[in-house]
Amino acid sequence: MSRALLIVDVQNDFTEGGALETAGGAAVAAGITEHLADNGEDYAVIVASRDWHDADSDNGGHFHPQPDFVDSWPQHCVAGTPGADYHPALDTKLVDLHVFKGQGSPSYSAFDGATAEGETLADALRARGVDHLDVVGIATDHCVRASALDAHREGFTVRVIDGLTSAVAAASRAAALDELRAAGITVE
Repeated sequence: MSRALLIVDVQNDFTEGGALETAGGAAVAAGITEHLADNGEDYAVIVASRDWHDADSDNGGHFHPQPDFVDSWPQHCVAGTPGADYHPALDTKLVDLHVFKGQGSPSYSAFDGATAEGETLADALRARGVDHLDVVGIATDHCVRASALDAHREGFTVRVIDGLTSAVAAASRAAALDELRAAGITVE
């Protein structure tokens, strides 16, 4: 058994003061760094994903001037901007693989992304012998949810560490966690 940690979208635009802030996002960044300091040896590989949207397009309708906050959103995490940077409380020196997603199209799951070399997340994890995946990050009710469900569909044993996630809203967080549990994903 080999375990990996997937850190989903701990970026400035998803933390306090960002374009799509979540309450507690900065604390999640710091908490993940602390978790790695205490438990880093438990992981064969540490992966971090980032929304990395194109600046010169609506990214397949993902950006909209009048967003519905379901399928369309205000502009966020534009590649190369401070909003797309990892939150400074996340110690990225501990990250082994960086995955970019949403380049020109809507994307919620880290499994839709790839490394700078073009390797998909699923392939990267399998190449490193990973069969168990812990998922943390932002937002519980969107990209964490989608990434955990896709990891499960890909055959990984998945655990979401809820205390190391932040959500858009309490009701949608609860619904997402219920959905994850119903799918057979462990939520702690």
